[in-house]
Amino acid sequence: MAPRVKITREMIENAAFEVIRMEGHESLNARTVAKKLNCSTQPVLYSFKTVDEIREAAYRIADEYHTTYIMPQQNGEDAMLEMGMNYVRFGHEEKNLFRFLFQTDKFGGMNVQQLFSSPDLQGVMEVMAEGLGKSTEEARKMFMTFFCGAHGMASLLANNAMEYDENECRTMLENVYYGMMGGIENA
Repeated sequence: MAPRVKITREMIENAAFEVIRMEGHESLNARTVAKKLNCSTQPVLYSFKTVDEIREAAYRIADEYHTTYIMPQQNGEDAMLEMGMNYVRFGHEEKNLFRFLFQTDKFGGMNVQQLFSSPDLQGVMEVMAEGLGKSTEEARKMFMTFFCGAHGMASLLANNAMEYDENECRTMLENVYYGMMGGIENA
């Protein structure tokens, strides 16, 4: 007889992430995770007492995946544009994850103002400020404005309310970005 495969907590977390990614967060339950792992629900419910615990673990994985996905490959002035396009592309290509991360009242437990005041973003703001030749506060204001434009497009794409056109999305983001840059310079 073949030995039984031990279902680890990490396997359950990764299976939950995949269920959300492929089927949406609404489909996440002990049965769908067990099915993904080709096991009964017993190991799933042994490792996690509630589906909310599984959801929290999957959220951390999704958040890390999202962060890696959107990070620009270059530094400097165009890094913000590249990050914005990656964010918009994420909304288009990873609709279920986008909705899970940003449209389920999770948002890391923070509203937008708290997010941009977070110490986690301080290093990003400093690098961005240096690349843009702006103060950290100016970079924070710019990033918040830019984020709202990129988030709007990504939300529309994730909810199938907009057709994805790479050039059109880039043009819209450039309009926000360069308009914002001009507004800062003229202030």
